[in-house]
Amino acid sequence: MRESAPVTAALEPDVAAADLAARHWTWTSPGTLPIGSDAHRSASCRMFRETFNPYRPSIIAWPKLSPEALARLTSLPIWDIAVQTEGKARLRMAAYGRSLNDPEWREAIQNNAWEENRHKLVLSDLVEAYGIRLAPEPVYQEPHDTEWAYLVTGYSECVDSFFAFGLFEVAKRSGYFPPELVDTFEPVIQEEARHILLFANWLAWHRRRLPFWRRIWFEMRVAAVWVFLGWERIGIARGMDAKDATPADNNFTLTGSKAVSGIDTSIPALMAICLAENDRRFAGYDHRLLRPTTTPAIARLVTWFAGGRNRGTAARGK
Repeated sequence: MRESAPVTAALEPDVAAADLAARHWTWTSPGTLPIGSDAHRSASCRMFRETFNPYRPSIIAWPKLSPEALARLTSLPIWDIAVQTEGKARLRMAAYGRSLNDPEWREAIQNNAWEENRHKLVLSDLVEAYGIRLAPEPVYQEPHDTEWAYLVTGYSECVDSFFAFGLFEVAKRSGYFPPELVDTFEPVIQEEARHILLFANWLAWHRRRLPFWRRIWFEMRVAAVWVFLGWERIGIARGMDAKDATPADNNFTLTGSKAVSGIDTSIPALMAICLAENDRRFAGYDHRLLRPTTTPAIARLVTWFAGGRNRGTAARGK
């Protein structure tokens, strides 16, 4: 499994073919895919294995940037927390994967951990290439409660990836950064879609298999995770798992459209872009696999509410 095996040159197919394969996958068995079934587990894990993109951080050619583009890149307030988040995610996923008795989920989640470490390598190479100074990394501690750590990491990725999809598209449209730099990150962004697709299906499968009394406790833990993530992201607390993160770091996915485009984008407009990109990035995967739903549902509610207010304001102005 990839947790202990690096990608080698022998595994590298044509770049375009690998990129296409990473974005499109269909379960070969016809019919429904009952949540919690053995087929559901096998489809989820095979999706993750068969859409693996074998790009190697060590051969990424970072483009030369103009002084203006370099200043924009180095001024983004995300690099410390981005590198540290990937380091924590790798450790948490690896620990949870090792705790599982089911061999298919164990392999898939440990492979997810391997890919998180690859994201960390990509970011580390980027900051070195462009002379971005990072704070010293903390000593990453293996979690005592592996399920809690995996839930925090999985839900956090669902939230952050949703907004990252939109911000990445805003950056691409604006031309604020060179297209070569944006294209370099494209496989990493698509990989996040695979990660949260795996998490969403593990979550649904795991829930369905729990006996009633354990399901109640599990749902209480899920609610606590959402409270923790909300508390962390609005910057009220700086303890727990984010002692070294500033409020600006935690809120960047909600306030960063100007930083990646030079233009202030309204929250409703950003939500609309995030929703469209979320749908696009999942479109190539078997429709029977479940998608993350909570963050898109909140975004749709925000968009609908803002649209209603705008319509009301326009009506009053007539």
